[in-house]
Amino acid sequence: QVQLVESGGGLVQPGGSLRLSCAASGFGLNTYAIGWFRQAPGKEREGVSCIGSSGRSTYYADFVKGRFTISRDNAKNTVYLQMNSLQPEETAVYYCAAGFVWNGDWSPGRMRYWGQGTQVTVSS
Repeated sequence: QVQLVESGGGLVQPGGSLRLSCAASGFGLNTYAIGWFRQAPGKEREGVSCIGSSGRSTYYADFVKGRFTISRDNAKNTVYLQMNSLQPEETAVYYCAAGFVWNGDWSPGRMRYWGQGTQVTVSS
């Protein structure tokens, strides 16, 4: 059974950090690009970051550049998202997804498998 499971979410104060993990089972993560997306209540799902299958290519939304870092450990079948300097407006459910990047396009429509999401709440 193909499955992606996110973990590492929780409550953090403004300016704080969290590291999210995305673990795969039922398939090898190393053949897919992995994207992180988020969705806040009443808003559309938006891309946060993506990493190519080999880890050599990384992509970031402008609003997280310099604060978030994506990485992968194919031996552990896991992708990570280190999030620093979090702000209240970044409160959302964060999802990881496996798919393919084409000409720099890593939008949700290019993802094949999705996790169930992990809640990140930034509040004092």
